[in-house]
Amino acid sequence: MDFAPILITLGVIFLAGLAADTIGRRTRLPRVTLLLICGMAVGGAGLDLIPADLRALYDILSVTALTMVAFLLGNALTLGTLQRHGRAILAVSIMVVIATVVLVAGGLWLLGLPAPVALLLGAIATATDPTATQDALRQSGARGPFADRVRGIVAIDDAWGLLTFSLAMVVAAGMGSAVDMSHLGRALWEIGGALGLGLMIGLPAAHLTGRLAPGEPQLTEALGVVFLTAGLALVAEVSFLLAGMAAGAVIANRAHHHERAFHEIEHIQWPFMILFFVLAGASLDIGQIATLGTVVVGYVALRIAGRLAGGWIGGTVAKAPPAHRAWYGVALLPQAGVAVGMALIAAREFPAQADLILGLTIATTVIFEVIGPLATLLAARRAGA
Repeated sequence: MDFAPILITLGVIFLAGLAADTIGRRTRLPRVTLLLICGMAVGGAGLDLIPADLRALYDILSVTALTMVAFLLGNALTLGTLQRHGRAILAVSIMVVIATVVLVAGGLWLLGLPAPVALLLGAIATATDPTATQDALRQSGARGPFADRVRGIVAIDDAWGLLTFSLAMVVAAGMGSAVDMSHLGRALWEIGGALGLGLMIGLPAAHLTGRLAPGEPQLTEALGVVFLTAGLALVAEVSFLLAGMAAGAVIANRAHHHERAFHEIEHIQWPFMILFFVLAGASLDIGQIATLGTVVVGYVALRIAGRLAGGWIGGTVAKAPPAHRAWYGVALLPQAGVAVGMALIAAREFPAQADLILGLTIATTVIFEVIGPLATLLAARRAGA
């Protein structure tokens, strides 16, 4: 293997990340969006400059980066935060999921898509990209009730999304044949097993980490927890996002003697994020957008409407400040890996509709990964955090 092109490309990617960070700070553009655009420019849809051996690392980088993000989001689920914002987190997250499914599925069905496919795409639309959302909040410097609630919503969003998607799979399969409850059982295992794994790792980690001298050993401990959580989640075939979130939440609530694990992950996270988003952009097929036309426009408009309506209804139910209600849905627009993962499962179970499901999900992921972080950044600033 010739390592020179890989090393040169890595050097250029990290320098591009530095440039994106600098431009983002000076122009208020989300650095995540800048990295994705950079990736699309040098990827297969553009200049095709990414070596195949480096593209092959995307899967492991995505698992690592997403588990780090989930671990940090778990820190938002402390007992104190839940006591202050728990009602809003639950109400907004549930209503956003319901409104998104209803509007996207119903709208796509009215546009002419078969009912089972429309239902599956509605469930896929519930997924939020925690990585882009978290980074946009961090870039905005948002501190306060709004930012805390959005972090909490994103932390549990995937649990509702997985359960909703599994129910949609059961119903969609039942529209044409016998109902297969195995999808629901699989979802319950993926959620329950992930939470159990996070608890199993988080409890001892909460008491054992942070006992050594400050500095490098603490970083080693934090990385050890993240990599162990991700690896065991893959072996157990449960959600590494939920497992990382659960482990982070347990440590945040039980490790009263330190908070260094979260600070150390924040320090090391950005290089992984640079590689993740550039390679994610390089792997996106922007040509899919042109081929699906009206359906893509309809999906994007309906998903935005679902997020806005769900965020406003949930905020109203939770009696959140009126100034925040209109911005919850805006902050939850990013869509990425979880949605594509759902689409892959749906395509396997419904092969006759595989091209439509995958093509539409990938095409809209390109759009929402570009406009989503900008929307989150705007929401954090307009809501006053």
